[in-house]
Amino acid sequence: MAMMPRMELRQGQSLVMTPQLLQAIKLLQLSHLELQSFVEGELERNPLLERDDVTEGPLRANGGDGPLAVDAETFARSESLNSQEGMENRLGTGLDNVFQGEQPSVARLDTRGADSLPIIGGAYGGSGGSFEEGPDGFESGLTVEASLHDHLSAQLDLAVTDPADRIIGRHLIDAVDDSGYLGEPVAEMAERLGITVARIEGVLSIVQGFDPSGVAARDVCECLSIQLRDRNRFDPAMQALVANLHLVAKRDFAALKRICGVDDEDIADMVAEIRRLDPKPGRGFGGATAETVVPDVFIRSAPDGSWLVDLNPDTLPRVLINQTYHARVSRAARSDEDKAFIAECLQTANWLTRSLEQRARTILKVASEIVRQQDGFFAHGVEHLRPLNLKTVADAIGMHESTVSRVTSNKYLICSRGVFEMKYFFSAAIAATGYGEAHSAEAVRFRIKQMIDDETPADVLSDDAIVARLKAGGIDIARRTVAKYRESLRIPSSMERRREKVAMAMGSR
Repeated sequence: MAMMPRMELRQGQSLVMTPQLLQAIKLLQLSHLELQSFVEGELERNPLLERDDVTEGPLRANGGDGPLAVDAETFARSESLNSQEGMENRLGTGLDNVFQGEQPSVARLDTRGADSLPIIGGAYGGSGGSFEEGPDGFESGLTVEASLHDHLSAQLDLAVTDPADRIIGRHLIDAVDDSGYLGEPVAEMAERLGITVARIEGVLSIVQGFDPSGVAARDVCECLSIQLRDRNRFDPAMQALVANLHLVAKRDFAALKRICGVDDEDIADMVAEIRRLDPKPGRGFGGATAETVVPDVFIRSAPDGSWLVDLNPDTLPRVLINQTYHARVSRAARSDEDKAFIAECLQTANWLTRSLEQRARTILKVASEIVRQQDGFFAHGVEHLRPLNLKTVADAIGMHESTVSRVTSNKYLICSRGVFEMKYFFSAAIAATGYGEAHSAEAVRFRIKQMIDDETPADVLSDDAIVARLKAGGIDIARRTVAKYRESLRIPSSMERRREKVAMAMGSR
C-alpha cells in the first residue's frame, strides 16, 4: 500500500471542559465561607451583579396569612411620635436643649444620588462626627483581646530595667509561640545577637517567672517543672517523675514507683497532680479566632414521623442581575470593546446565578438521600448507623460519585443529635456473623468505646475479649481491626488501662 499525504474529515464526540464548567465544579465543593468570599469577589468585578438583601416572602402579622397591614390611625400615630413635637413630649425636653457643639447635623435626601448625602455627625465622634483617635473618638469604644506577647511585654517592662536586658527579653518573647514555648534555641539566639548564652539564660529565667506559669519553656518537662516550682511541689520524687514522662504516658506505674521511691498511693497522687498542670500555658490568650461551624442543612422531625430537610438560608448567598442597569449601559455603549465587556458581564452573571441555584438543589438532593439512607441514626443514634458509600447515594439520585463527593466536602448538617459533616454518614461495611445485615464501621467503633468505658479495674478487656464480645453480638471482625479502631480513638492498650485504673482505685482510697 502506497503511503501518501491526504486530508480526511472525521466526526466524533469528546468532553470539553469549558471555563464555566470548571468554575461550576469548583463552586460545588466550596464551603459556605469560601463561597461567600467568591461571591463577594464577583460582586466587585461584575457591575451587573447586586446583592439580594430583600427578605424572602411577605411580612406577616400575628401569624396571619395576609400581608402586614397598617391602618391610617396607626400610621398617623407613628408619624406624630416621630415628629419634633412628639419626640419632645416623650423625652420631656426640647431638641434644642443640647450642649454647645453637640448639635447634630441632619442628613437630607438629595435627588442627585446617594453620593451627595452628607455624613451624619454627633453620633460617635462628637460635634464633627469624626472617627479619629482620641478620648471621644470611635476607636475608644473598641476592645481588643490581649495577646500572649503583649501580656509578657507588659511584665517585662516592670521586671527588667536594664536596656540591654530588655532588648534580649523582647527577642525571647518574640520567639515564644502561641502555645507558650520558646521556639528558637538559646544558642542560635545568642549567636544572632552576638552575646553569650549565659546572658540570655539569665534573662530567660526572668521571663520564665512571668504569668502564665510555665511560659517560655523549651520543652514539656521544663514547662511542668516551672509550674511545680511555683506551687512549691518540685521535690526530688516529683523531679524524678517529670524526668520520666514517657513512663507516665505508658502508665508504667511499677517502674515509676521504683524510680521515685514512693508507694502506690503517693505515685497516684503525683500523677494526678501532673495531670492538673497546663502543658500549653499560652493557649488561654488571644490568637487566631476559631470559626464556628455553620450547618448548611437543617434536619427536623415532622409530626408524622418523617424528616424535614431544609437548606440554611444564611449559607446561601443571593445575587441578582440588575437588568435595568444592563439596558442603560448597553444603550450607552459605543465601541466594540465596551459591548463585548457588557456581554461578558451578563454571561458571567447568568452563569453565577444558575450555578448557585444548581448548587443549592444538589446539596438538598444529596442531604435528603443521606437522611433517607440513615433514618435509623437520626431516630435512634450512632449504633444504628448503616454502612454507606458514595456510589449508593449517586445511583439513587442519578448523579456521578465525584459530584456527591464534592457536595459532601466541607458541608455540615444539624439535627437533634448535633452537628455532623456530611462525610460522617459514609462508612465502610463490616460483615455480620451468619446471614445478618452488615454493620457500619462507625457504629462498631462506637460499640468498642462503650465497652471500654464500662470497664472495671478487675475486668479490663483485651482486644481478643472485645473481638469475642462483638462476634457474640453478630459482628464478624478481626483483632487487628479492633486494635486499629481503638488506636484511632486514642485508647491505650489493655495493659496500660489496667495500670491506670488500679492506680486510680488506690489513689481514691
